[in-house]
Amino acid sequence: MSAASATETVEAVFRIESARIIAGVTRIVRDVGIAEELAQDALVAALEQWPESGVPDKPGAWLMATAKHRAIDLVRRKETYARKLADVGRALEDVAPPPEPPGPDDIDDDLLRLIFTACHPVLSTDARIALTLKLLGGLTTEEIARAFLASEPAVAQRIVRAKRSLARAGVPFEVPYGSDRAERLGSVLEVIYLVFNEGYSATAGDDLLRPALCEDALRLARVLQGLMPKEPEVHGLAALLEFQASRIPTRTGPAGEPVLLADQNRSRWNRLLIRRGVEALHRAGRGPYALQAAIAACHTQAVTYDDTDWTTIATLYGQLAALMPSPVVELNRAVAVSMAEGPEAGLELVEALADEPALKDYHLLPSVRGDLLERVGRTEEARAEFERAASLTRNARERELLLERASRSVSGP
Repeated sequence: MSAASATETVEAVFRIESARIIAGVTRIVRDVGIAEELAQDALVAALEQWPESGVPDKPGAWLMATAKHRAIDLVRRKETYARKLADVGRALEDVAPPPEPPGPDDIDDDLLRLIFTACHPVLSTDARIALTLKLLGGLTTEEIARAFLASEPAVAQRIVRAKRSLARAGVPFEVPYGSDRAERLGSVLEVIYLVFNEGYSATAGDDLLRPALCEDALRLARVLQGLMPKEPEVHGLAALLEFQASRIPTRTGPAGEPVLLADQNRSRWNRLLIRRGVEALHRAGRGPYALQAAIAACHTQAVTYDDTDWTTIATLYGQLAALMPSPVVELNRAVAVSMAEGPEAGLELVEALADEPALKDYHLLPSVRGDLLERVGRTEEARAEFERAASLTRNARERELLLERASRSVSGP
């Protein structure tokens, strides 16, 4: 294997395994900031050694072992080594945790511990989400900023301050119990939701999808279902992710190009995941995630795109907007209204969002406006909107699609 190929392999494996490595090392050093640094040290070691020695049979395990060995060395250098060694006991034995929790109050999953630690009340809500996205999802600061519709410097500062705050407060690396667990649940659900969304529609890069993020988010949602079976919104989130994941195989074409919902081959949607989504939805209430799951269910129940019940979807978005006001929700409602009542009705709602600060650099606003303008025959304006959307997106696949639509909006099909 060439040095370039080995480097690409290292970076790809680290992207997938970084969350588990950070979580495993945090169990030893009890500091997420230090754990992240040690995980990066393991990455550097791999970049140095693999081009010469070759990629190990189990590259993820190699990175984990390297990071843990460095963590143990660090602990041993501390004056309090004896006390810390007793505290971390089983962690130093390098025993892998079971993949699922054995019982509702006995979680042995480092990824869940990492999420609940990052969602500690000592941090602001935004800081909890940003830090967990960085540690769990392996997202860059830029990608997190896009997910937050915030500036990159602001998010970077938020992450740095969050890690320092956790260290100063001595936050334990654990899943909380009782009322503390319930209080932190909202942030945990939002983190899982945003991680899934980054995998489902990557904010940057050459690929539309990052399936590993979707898989991690879906797994964690299912684990939370077992942990909190009486929490309706846990089932609501799980239902939403099951429905969305069922469509992943059809969201891209043979060359990785995006395939719009109207053009997807619905016979290839994963019926098992849809059934799981329906089961979870039956246990959900009427919270924000449950409403979004109900919207996703409407799409899965339609045999063809033309059969979609857009009136119900528009109504559900209206309920969601009342429960959780958001310009992004309003934009989605405008799309549904345009399908139920006509493009003019949807365009009127979109125009009302034109000066919304949170959507200033959000590429889907001009993308939706371009689609509606095209549908009412204002093709020159549509082309300009698609080009503006293409200039705002950081995802190469989305940019190609938007530029193609800009070209078609003038030349015709």
